[in-house]
Amino acid sequence: MRRATFKGGIHPFDGKNLSKDKPMQVVLPKGDLVYPMAQHIGAPAKPVVAVGDQVLVGQVIGEASSFISANVCSSVSGKVKAIEKRLTVSGAMAECIVVENDNEYTTVEGFGTKRDYKKMTKEEIRQTVKDAGIVGMGGAGFPTNVKITPKNDNEIDFVIVNGAECEPYLTSDYRLMLEQSQKIIDGLKIVLSLFKNAKGYISIEDNKPEAIKALQELAAAEERIEVKVLKTKYPQGSERKIIYATCGRKINSKMLPSDAGCIVNNIATIIAIYNAVSESTPVIERVVTVTGDAVAEPGNFVVRTGTNYRELVDLAGGFVSEPEKIVCGGPMMGMALYTLDVPVTKTSSALLAMVKDPVAEAETSACIRCGRCVQACPSGLVPQKMMQAIKHNDLDMFEKIHGMECYECGSCTYVCPAKVQLTQAFKLARKTVMDNRRKAQNQ
Repeated sequence: MRRATFKGGIHPFDGKNLSKDKPMQVVLPKGDLVYPMAQHIGAPAKPVVAVGDQVLVGQVIGEASSFISANVCSSVSGKVKAIEKRLTVSGAMAECIVVENDNEYTTVEGFGTKRDYKKMTKEEIRQTVKDAGIVGMGGAGFPTNVKITPKNDNEIDFVIVNGAECEPYLTSDYRLMLEQSQKIIDGLKIVLSLFKNAKGYISIEDNKPEAIKALQELAAAEERIEVKVLKTKYPQGSERKIIYATCGRKINSKMLPSDAGCIVNNIATIIAIYNAVSESTPVIERVVTVTGDAVAEPGNFVVRTGTNYRELVDLAGGFVSEPEKIVCGGPMMGMALYTLDVPVTKTSSALLAMVKDPVAEAETSACIRCGRCVQACPSGLVPQKMMQAIKHNDLDMFEKIHGMECYECGSCTYVCPAKVQLTQAFKLARKTVMDNRRKAQNQ
């Protein structure tokens, strides 16, 4: 069978065997829950509770403050202990609501009530998704109600469920595909009900045959849904690449998927849509893979948002050896942590702990012009020239040679034999360009 894919990309060691056969374990938090008001792209949510208030499971405690923003709901019942700045996975301090768990798990009225989406209007479905605080749970954190509200519903041809999970070590989406496959089908049907002309694809890499089989069996009974098998390659799960691999359409940094007639949602996001619309349940938990060679018992855990990362390590039996590197997310695009005292958010998918940090041990030398970075770049860029522009402090040239089309996947850095920190340089350059643009607009 021909596998859909894209040009470029890499094949890093995937490390998924550590946790892929570990069924999800539902666990409850032990300590206080910490809810950052910024768990999404856009304006932070605004606290709508005060210190001393009693809150319930599913209650909105942070309200979306603008068009690009999202509600934050409490995942436990208890008392608001503090509203203050706390450290988050980004390494920055952010406004958070701290809730002391009463361990009663009392829910708001109507929580978990079954609903038939076929009896709901499009507006009611979109408002439900908004109220539930659903964002892109693959890591991007873009508010989902905005994503599923394009300018013209009739111009959407494809609704794609992103089941690639191409980041090494991560298996949380894989376990969801095996253990909650019917919810994926039903969540996709809810989104398809908004777009009468669209076909639904569930796109999965071919290193997950059990997930492909499970979803193909369920999709066989659905006229508008098909499973698309993708070639295993990083970064197959990026939005631009999965759109191209699935339906052959291209987008760039100035376009939204809807501009190409596509809506893309991650596996966990599509399940969150089902939970919100059909079971009246907002985003209050995440499946998190805890893995790496420093972890005693790698696994996949269903945890409440707001849970401290240190509790995740305890769930996995602790460390077998003091790790040199801990990452929130995967090794390619994740965020290195210097402390475990940060909370799980809607976009948390993995905690990776490695005994050794090979990146720190690598010595950088001069570029040898081998061209491997060009072959690996999934966006067709020339990283070597982009780096030259940065070294000459020439951001105009960086933009001219399409440096802003880089989405920091890390493929160029991974293959570079000189160990040049290309991605890190591009990330800083892109941020500088965007900051300069904002300053120019505000003058």
